[in-house]
Amino acid sequence: MANVSDLIEKDINEYLAQHERKEILRFLTCGSVDDGKSTLIGRLLYDSKMVYEDQLDKIKNTSKLSSGAKEDGFDPAILAELMDGLEEEREQGITIDVAYRFFSTAKRKFIIADTPGHIQYTRNMATGASTADLAIILIDARDDHGVMEQTKRHSFIASLLGIKHVLVAVNKMDLVEYREDRFEEIKRDYLSFSTRLDIPDLHFIPISALLGDNIVDRGENMPWYNGSTLMDFLETVNISSDRNFTDFRMPVQMVIRPDINFRGFAGTIASGIVRVGDEIMTLPSRKKSKIKEIVTQDGNLEEAFVPQSVTLTMEDEIEISRGDMIVKPKNLPKTEQKFDAMMVWMTDEAMVPGKQYLFKQTTKTVPGVIKTLQYEVDVNTMHSRPAPSLALNQIGRVNIELSQPIAFDRYRSNKSTGAFIVIDRITNSTVAAGMILDKRTSENTGAWWDETPSSETLTREISKVTADERTARYGQQACTILFTGLPGAGKSTTAYGVERSLFDLGRSASVLDGQNVRMGLNRDLNFSTDGRSENMRRVAEVSRLMNRAGLISLISLVSPREIDRQRAAEVVGTENFIVIHLSASPELCESRNESAKKRGPDEVQESKFVYESPTDADLVLDTENMSAPDCIAKVIEFLEAREVI
Repeated sequence: MANVSDLIEKDINEYLAQHERKEILRFLTCGSVDDGKSTLIGRLLYDSKMVYEDQLDKIKNTSKLSSGAKEDGFDPAILAELMDGLEEEREQGITIDVAYRFFSTAKRKFIIADTPGHIQYTRNMATGASTADLAIILIDARDDHGVMEQTKRHSFIASLLGIKHVLVAVNKMDLVEYREDRFEEIKRDYLSFSTRLDIPDLHFIPISALLGDNIVDRGENMPWYNGSTLMDFLETVNISSDRNFTDFRMPVQMVIRPDINFRGFAGTIASGIVRVGDEIMTLPSRKKSKIKEIVTQDGNLEEAFVPQSVTLTMEDEIEISRGDMIVKPKNLPKTEQKFDAMMVWMTDEAMVPGKQYLFKQTTKTVPGVIKTLQYEVDVNTMHSRPAPSLALNQIGRVNIELSQPIAFDRYRSNKSTGAFIVIDRITNSTVAAGMILDKRTSENTGAWWDETPSSETLTREISKVTADERTARYGQQACTILFTGLPGAGKSTTAYGVERSLFDLGRSASVLDGQNVRMGLNRDLNFSTDGRSENMRRVAEVSRLMNRAGLISLISLVSPREIDRQRAAEVVGTENFIVIHLSASPELCESRNESAKKRGPDEVQESKFVYESPTDADLVLDTENMSAPDCIAKVIEFLEAREVI
């Protein structure tokens, strides 16, 4: 074996330091049965000189295929056996379990997962895909039936698990005489199928794993192909931007207290960056403190980031336990008991809606139930269909209700905090894997922040008038201003006063008042948490349309939850979203709030909520000590300073 740098002979310490700094690419091979997954990896390892000679000799001596050795003493047919480690795999010539191999080149380190192709082992494929950055999907060039069902299933799971980079390797090109038209036909078939998947980075390479064409070396059999080889692609594909460095999340795995002078909280950073001195919040307690130290085995750090394992100490003595999550107060995950998820069922015993299971998400395990199965996904058509339950290897969308809230993100934005497994309480075996969608359950009014349009044919039309042209015409920067605060804090009074002042200045603005929109656009919504969330979403969508027309949108809503305000900012565009918090005591607000006095007992009970003050408001108005004209003048002054007007 040897894919070694000359540096290893000159300076072993520098070589090891360089090796430590190399980026790791985790990838898996998948596809239908006998598409050549294990052979591909064997060829990759063999041609890159990453196979120990004694390992190769052992396989040659024990393999039933060794009698077919070529004149140079090497039989390509034994390549697959470099990956098929189980005796049953070598006997049957198939892959059963997920086989992992590690190798490195001068540019990168690699961890390969060779996954089974048989349908009964789909759960193994899902396991291998859960940590992969890239998927290599093999397709047999000889198959005249188009993309096989299992290939579609593996492609759908790769998409479902958020793998952004997919390489379709059309294998066994040597058996179809290296025909370009055959490669293009398979490429068209797969592209037609994959339009219904979420694969942002898709590539195609024609190969012969058995003979080595386009694996490490290009070969001379396909001069019509001008793209990179498989190894070149693996060494250069950009995965650095795939990790989430924005949202700091660290699930606490262990509380470390070796003596009375040290109390640290150990875990692996799931996403984001943390620095000494940063303000943090723990969930679910919502207690705040600041980072005192970032401790590692190799010494203290000034900052740490995903996926480092660290121990954090705090400046204050706050209660933190295993299963809690450390976050930043200005960037909070969702904390709920109910959520929707896509689920892969992984055991022979069918799913039972309503049955008690254990749900493990990050370091927290809580009891809960799968309340309903909304639909099962047909992997051939990508269409949903009703089903009473999920059987082995089936995939569906479910509503889940836990016995206590957990802190989570959408799986698409954060794999670590958006994934979970389901455990049978009796056998303690893992029965399913799930990806949180963060979409409200169908039994509630629901805030459908992430819901896709009802038709796949819808597209956004682009205006013929540019934003710059509108700015020049109206003399203002289009933006959305959210006036948020307790009922009675003075939101509507201030918003309508700002509208009047802007109009007098020759500007164009309009108020979206909470009561007005509930009498029309949102008359179907109640005052529950879900109703308020959906109210915010719809108003944000209207504001986005107003902003695109060059107008300033003035929203007057309670919007009690920080997560809803953050999601509204994402809808409108964070650069165009301004939060103004109107602050006043609850007692004063209650005395001012005339609409609350008119509600019946049921409405009063439904409208109870906990108001979360904005953690990073752009402007705070103390309406308890400031007059309405002063508040209005302060807003106009702020908008002039921000060059909105």
